[in-house]
Parts: sequence; C-alpha cells; structure tokens
Amino acid sequence: MTAPRDPRRRVPRPARPRGDGAARSRGQAAARRRGESGTARPRPGVRRPGPRPARPNKGSQALRLGSPRPRLRLVTLGLTLVMLAFVVRLLQVQAVDADAYASKANVNRYIPVRLAAERGTITDRSGVDLATTVDAYDITAAPDLLTRDNTGIDDAPQRAAALLAPILDAKEADLAEKLTANPRSKYVVLARQQTPQVWNQIKDLKSVLAGKASQRKGVNVLAGVNREAHSKRVYPNGDLAAGILGFVNAQGQGAGGVERLFDKDLAGQDGKRVYAQSGGRQVPTADVQEQPAVPGSDVELTIDRDIQWAAQSAISEQVERSKADRGYVVVQDTRTGEILALANAPGFDPNDVSGADSEALGNAALTDAYEPGSVSKVMSMAAVLEERAARWDTPVEVPNRLPRADRAFADDIDHATWFLTLNGVLAKSSNIGTILAVEQLGKTQREANQVLYSYLRKFGIGRPTGLRFPGETSGILAKPQDWSASQQYTIPFGQGLSLNAVQAASVYSTIANGGERIEPSLVRGTKGADGGFTPAPAPQRNRVVSQDTAKTLATMLESVVDDREGTGAKAKIPGYRVAGKTGTSNRVDPRTGRYHGYTASFAGFAPADEPRVTVYCAVQNPTKGSYFGGQVCGPVYKQVMEFALKTLRVAPSGKPSARLPVSYSPGT
Repeated sequence: MTAPRDPRRRVPRPARPRGDGAARSRGQAAARRRGESGTARPRPGVRRPGPRPARPNKGSQALRLGSPRPRLRLVTLGLTLVMLAFVVRLLQVQAVDADAYASKANVNRYIPVRLAAERGTITDRSGVDLATTVDAYDITAAPDLLTRDNTGIDDAPQRAAALLAPILDAKEADLAEKLTANPRSKYVVLARQQTPQVWNQIKDLKSVLAGKASQRKGVNVLAGVNREAHSKRVYPNGDLAAGILGFVNAQGQGAGGVERLFDKDLAGQDGKRVYAQSGGRQVPTADVQEQPAVPGSDVELTIDRDIQWAAQSAISEQVERSKADRGYVVVQDTRTGEILALANAPGFDPNDVSGADSEALGNAALTDAYEPGSVSKVMSMAAVLEERAARWDTPVEVPNRLPRADRAFADDIDHATWFLTLNGVLAKSSNIGTILAVEQLGKTQREANQVLYSYLRKFGIGRPTGLRFPGETSGILAKPQDWSASQQYTIPFGQGLSLNAVQAASVYSTIANGGERIEPSLVRGTKGADGGFTPAPAPQRNRVVSQDTAKTLATMLESVVDDREGTGAKAKIPGYRVAGKTGTSNRVDPRTGRYHGYTASFAGFAPADEPRVTVYCAVQNPTKGSYFGGQVCGPVYKQVMEFALKTLRVAPSGKPSARLPVSYSPGT
C-alpha cells in the first residue's frame, strides 16, 4: 500500500526542451529569491496553495485559445473603411456632383407637356357656329428615352415605329426616322390632330408593355410616347363661308381669312404641365407643376349664315352653268356697312384643305382686281350730278361712233343716233353717252379728269376696303396725269381702272345710304374667356355726294331694271322697287396680261325707295351662253336679293317707281 503524498513535497518539473537555457536560468534566479528550497515564503495567516500540477507530456498538450482583441480590431478597421467609402460617395453624390445627378434624374423622371389653349369659336351674327373646336391630340415622343442606355436594346425606336405605324396610319420608316434623327432630343411630334380614339389605342398598348416590363418579360418601347391635347378645328357647315373663315394649318395657326386675321385672339395662350413618370406612367404621388392655358376669344362676324348659303348656292350654280372661271356675290347692309354674305365659287372645304384647289383657297371677292365695266358708270353720273354739270333729264345725243384720242368709241351694239336723257344714258348703259357727260366736268379734258378722279377716290377706288383681309387688293387707279390718251375716255365707263367685289358693292351702298360711305365691316366683335363682349371699332364714315344727288341716282338706277329699254329687266322682284346696274367689261387674263373674255356683273339695292340691302354679283369669263351682265348676273342678283329681303323681313315697297324718261324727241 502506497503511503499518502505529502502535500508539502515538491513535485519535480518535467524536463524542458533543449535550447531553453536562458529561460531556465531566469527561473532558477527567481527561485533563489524566494528561498533556498525554491518555494515562496508563506504569509502569516494565508494558506499556501497546493502544489502546481505537473504539465502533460508534449504529445498530450491541451488546446489554448488566443486573445479575441486582434480580430475585433481587424473587423472594426474593415467596417470603418467600408463606412468611410459610403460617406465619401454620399458626399460626392449629394454635394460635389449633386446638380449633375439631379439633371440626369430629371431627364428620365420629369416630362413637360404643353397644355394647348382651346381655340375660340367663329360665329355668324346670330351666334351660329361657323368654325369650332373638338378634342384632338398631337402624338409626341422623347427619343432620348429610346436609346440603348435607357432600354437595354439597340432597336427600340424601330420597334416603337412598328407598333405605332398602323395606329397613326403612317409609314413605319417615317416614324423610325423621327425617333432616330436626334437621339438626345426630348421632344418630337409623330402625328398631329389625332382623335381621342387613336390616343386610347396607344395608351392601352403602353399599359400592356409596361406590365410586361415590370415582370421582366420585355421592354416598354412606348414609355417615351405621350400626347399633347389640342383643339382640332372643325367647320360644321363644310364649304359655307370658307373664303371668309380661311383655315388652320397643321401647326394650329390661322392660315387664311378670319382665322389668320384674328389668329392671336382666337389662339389664346398655351399652358404647361410638368409631371414625374416612371416606366411611361405618371407617378401619382409626385408633385405636378401646372400653368393653365387661357382659352382664345370668340369672334362674331357680321355674316348671316342663311343669306351666305343663298348667295353661295346661287353663284355656284351660275358659274357651273356658264362654264366660267369663277364668280362672287357680296351682300351688304346699306345702313351699317356690315357684310351679310361674301360668297365665292368655286370654293373649298376647310375641313380638308389638302384636297382643295390652291387657286380657290383665298377669297377672290377681295383678292381679285378686275375692270368693273358699266357698273362703274354710277360713279361718273354721281360726279356729273353733284357738280351740276347736267341733270337727270339733260338731253344727250349719242352717235353710233365717237372719235376720241386715237380711236373711235362705240356702244355694245351698233345703233342709229340715240336721243337720250342722262337717265337714258345710264338705263341703256351707253359708253358714248357717259363720255359726253363726263366731259362736262371741266373746261378742259385735263380738268374733267381731275374732278372724276377725286370722286372715284371718295367712293373708295384705289383704297383698302378697311377689312384688313389677308391678300386683299386695293385695286388700281392711276393718278389723272398718268392716264393715257385712251384711259381718260375709258375710265368713265369702267375700263382702265380695277377694283375688287367688295369695293364695287360699297359704291352702291353709298348711293343707297344717301351719299354717305360707310366703311365695310366683317366683324361685329369678340367675346373673351371671361364672357365679356368687345365690339369692333365703329367704321369710318365720309360723305361722297349729297342726299339729293343720291336720291336722284337711286331713281335713275330704277330705270335700268324697270324700264323696257333698261338692261337689267331680269333683276325685277315682284313687290319691291329695285335699283341696279349691269356691267359687261373686257377682262384681262391674269396669265397673259391681255384682254381675253369678259366680266359679267350686276349691282344694285332694294327697296329703292327705302334701301336696306345691296347685292353685287360678278362672273369671270363665262364661256357658255350669254356673257352680258344683265343675262348672267341679273338672275343671281334677283335670287339672292329676294332671299335676303325675306330673311330680314323687309316690307315691300309702298309706292310705285317714278319711271323717269329714258329718251327725248329731238327739236322739243
């Protein structure tokens, strides 16, 4: 049996490995300091610990854990470096390059959209719409959103073009060219004036593509396709009053007529809307900046739609029947100068300008300058009466030929010597009689020319009408010192000067209005977006001849229509006294600059005793049937005048015509 181990007995240490002599020496020195036995001296009252356990052999040495601090320091250093990188990047994005990144973000995020102002309506004098608007859209795109950087594919523009071509009824190649012409562009118009149905098709297709793109099953190549709301111009009456209204071009601008004349008022002011988008859809929670559009003003014309229809129908039928180049009818209120109708034939449909004849797009009643012929004689007679050079009953001996200057002048028919009154000269429309009467305006031909010129100018010849209509001509009236030897004799009967149809109508309205000329007007006023009506400026007025002269002329003009020897019998209207004058003039061909064909015309007013309406008709180059003004335009005048009198509810004449004598017996 083994004796128990003495706890005080020191257990010998295991042998240390070689090469550890220095450590062993340091251990022995320490032992000597503790005492000879190599053990520490016990402190009083302190229990000595037990002997140190023996170390295991090298083959059975226990695993010893290292200190965690180095690893913690390494992890902390790594995290610090990562956070430092984030901080540096954040400073770069939010401080150094903030503007650049914001701009790049806005390129794809914010979409500007123009809010088109609704174009004002054009109405007749009763408020009936002649030109109005309906909803339409311009289809636009942002080519920069179809680049490879934004879509991840190379042919996004071509794919978009292929999808849009059948919807927009456009060529795929044309759309692709627009989408690729400037890849950095943010705006290009693909199609204009499209219906809401077209945009709905595109919108539905965009939704389908956006849904697939969100599921990563495709690319939304229509993300950059948008629409701009516009007001498509519509003319509900087709070609009615097209020459007055004009039309609106593809850019939404007035390109003719009243549309152009009042384009600024009608157009209003466009607004702007900026919204955030993602994947081609508006972000509902994002801010929207909007500047509302200001609608255009409405324009109220002096035109009466029904009278315009009657005038247009009548002149269109006559131009077709006569196989003429064109014709026009002007209807004017004699008391106010307001134009009630301004009809042209042939016309055009402003709803489809692309299919119209370019020569018919304007308003020939204002843009054509032509020699008026005998309807101009009323101005010569007005000058003679006002200057007291003759009276209505002054005898005028009219030979078959009248030698003047370098030629012999004749009337439209050969005749024996006529013994006419001045009234008869007008009734039978004698060129020779008119020359003889006008010669009495001065002691010399030069003086007579100057007097006649002054009256022609006061009647508005060679001056703008005052309508300020696009393309309007002022006509041609040379100064008397520039009149040729023949012009000084042809101008009195309407050859050698030119005018437009509105100027011709204004001459007769001046006589009907007691000798006071009222500047013609076509617009009554405008109505703004606030509903307030602004009347057009009052027309200018000027006295041309006295009331007595005008009244005498009106009675003389009745002889043209009412007398058996007059040239305007086809213009008679049962129940109404009619004053009028025929015209048949040689026509200058605008292509050759030479006389070719004729201009047939008729001008007059009714009732002659209480004038209310003036009607003027002219037909250019009638080639079938008669070319005389009384035969060609007399029936048109009657048809339009009858309709206008009934529409305006003008009472029939209460007294019969005075029937002034046309001729006299020589020697009495």
